[in-house]
Amino acid sequence: MDRNGSFPANIADVSSEPDVDGITVIVCSSCRDQTGSDAHPRAGALLAEDTRRAASGENIRIRTVECLGNCKRRLSAALLRDGCWSYVFGDLETTSGADLVAGAKLFATSTDGLIPWRDRPDSLKRGLVARIPPLDMLKD
Repeated sequence: MDRNGSFPANIADVSSEPDVDGITVIVCSSCRDQTGSDAHPRAGALLAEDTRRAASGENIRIRTVECLGNCKRRLSAALLRDGCWSYVFGDLETTSGADLVAGAKLFATSTDGLIPWRDRPDSLKRGLVARIPPLDMLKD
């Protein structure tokens, strides 16, 4: 854990390509599958690999963390964009990488910094856990 209380992102997961408008997909690599199995690789690591494959050739950063603290919603990931709302999703599958990349592309092209609801893949509609405002938007 970092001094600020967050888990450090795995530097080895940084894409060599520049990010699209600051878009980063963070995947919880320690998430277990619906059975709660401790088997390795964990389901979260498999989701991270699927997301990397889906992002191949795209300028989207894929990073992993050890825990997003969303264990009740199992496989979890977050989408971040500089200066915009951040999104946390749960109830994903090990094969949801293409949905995360599709969401990241929608996020990158959004003019208001929000991911349009109507165009999101179903897993990102059903799995929305939280939307977190950027710090500069807080009122007090």
